[in-house]
Amino acid sequence: MDEATRNEIIRMFYSHTSQRRIAKLLAVDRKTVAHIIAEHQQARSGAPPDKRKPRKSLLDPFQDNIVQLLERYPNITAVRLLEELRRLGYTGAYSIVRDRLRQLRRRPRVLVRRFETPAGLQAQMDYGTYDIHFSDEGKRRVYAFSYVLGFSRRQYLYFVEHQDFTTTIRQHVSAFTYLGRLAAECLYDNMKVVVNSHDGEQPIYNTRFLAFATYYGFKPVACRPRRPQTKGKVERQFQLVEGNLLNGRTFSSLQHLNETTAWWLAHVADLRQHKTTQRTPLELFQEEFPHLLPLPEKPYDTAEVVYRTVNPEGYVPYLQNFYSVPWQRIGELLPVRITEAEVIIYDPDVCEITRHPRLSGSLTGQHRTDPAHCPAPDLHRKQEVLRQRFEQLGHQAASFFDQLLRTRRYGKDEAVRILSLLAIYHQTDLLAAIERANRFRAFSRAAVERILAASAQPRSALDSLDDQARQHLDELLRQNPVPPRDTRDYQALLEVSDHDDLPPWDEPEKESQ
Repeated sequence: MDEATRNEIIRMFYSHTSQRRIAKLLAVDRKTVAHIIAEHQQARSGAPPDKRKPRKSLLDPFQDNIVQLLERYPNITAVRLLEELRRLGYTGAYSIVRDRLRQLRRRPRVLVRRFETPAGLQAQMDYGTYDIHFSDEGKRRVYAFSYVLGFSRRQYLYFVEHQDFTTTIRQHVSAFTYLGRLAAECLYDNMKVVVNSHDGEQPIYNTRFLAFATYYGFKPVACRPRRPQTKGKVERQFQLVEGNLLNGRTFSSLQHLNETTAWWLAHVADLRQHKTTQRTPLELFQEEFPHLLPLPEKPYDTAEVVYRTVNPEGYVPYLQNFYSVPWQRIGELLPVRITEAEVIIYDPDVCEITRHPRLSGSLTGQHRTDPAHCPAPDLHRKQEVLRQRFEQLGHQAASFFDQLLRTRRYGKDEAVRILSLLAIYHQTDLLAAIERANRFRAFSRAAVERILAASAQPRSALDSLDDQARQHLDELLRQNPVPPRDTRDYQALLEVSDHDDLPPWDEPEKESQ
């Protein structure tokens, strides 16, 4: 441990900070903190080191027997060892036997050799999870997306609210834009966005993510399971984030946090001297830049396409916020295209209905309302539009609407509520219920609802399309189409590179900051 950290531990100790708090703030093990404080106090007192005699154990008389049994049976368990020792007269507890066996079997730590990445070859990406108390937004869980170039250690960092597929590829695009280029390979933990499963040791990659990687020409590489050392560079960067960026700072909102992060990247992370390279990331990045892959002319279209049902109030929901459409479309199932900045809503024939600026996900229950989408104050006009909507559903529905207006005081309002049932039931079920209500002359919203509750099954929400329909909609809705790629591109992307005898993603690494 360096002298500056020791000094900080002692300073905080004398300011009456608890050892637990010191360990957390400095990212140091609590035992290490206690040891340094004890050493300091002993040195100040001038007392000789405390040489305590080791405590006697009930197992001491059986030490030779334990060693002999281990030599004969190297894989003997603590339970079996206890059985043998009981025969020899041992009366102590099982836990003592278990701990002694662990001491005798203690294996030397495997030497971890740090892999030095050639310029432009590899980057590492991961998420860090943080619970942050924002002064304006309260305590929230956010995720730090980190993309680190292996050679220069230059980093892109951005805090997001989700770790889903769309967010992940959008942040990749932002990272590539921020750096101006990208590495030929990117090392990942086995996150579901990148890796669907494993066939033995072989990762099975998410085909949607492979399509994204192919567009940019980089190779995704899944690090070996249970080998955290493999991603040492990006893991070390999170220690710097916790110890420097987040430590001792307060943030009013997620936006404020990301504004501070942008400043921190430019004025701290890029300019600090790295302990391994003895140079700054920005300086090494100048050497690495010519070896990185160039960006395509057009960035990858990261828009998300989903289907949403218009709710009874005339809004389309997305991530617990709401966007208005013309109220006549209540109950319709509409395709929606979501970009980072906009929510664009289409009719069933994929003609644009409207678009709204996207609401921040930091608050839920927000509404974007276009006044033109609301029912007209002219009641006669509202009645005409409602009749047209019921006529679209068929003759029985139009007849029911006329009777509803004739017999009910608030017939128009009930008609709107009946249309809203399309958000819950299939259209065929609603028409069958209206036909039955006509037959029994039960002209009311309540009657239709009772018939549906007794005879129909609510439909499940369609959050997205199947793969074939999604592909069709993507082709219709993309503003910057990405041409299809030959399947050989995907295969080439997954072939093992031959720049070294040992693939670098299998080579564990260890480094200091």
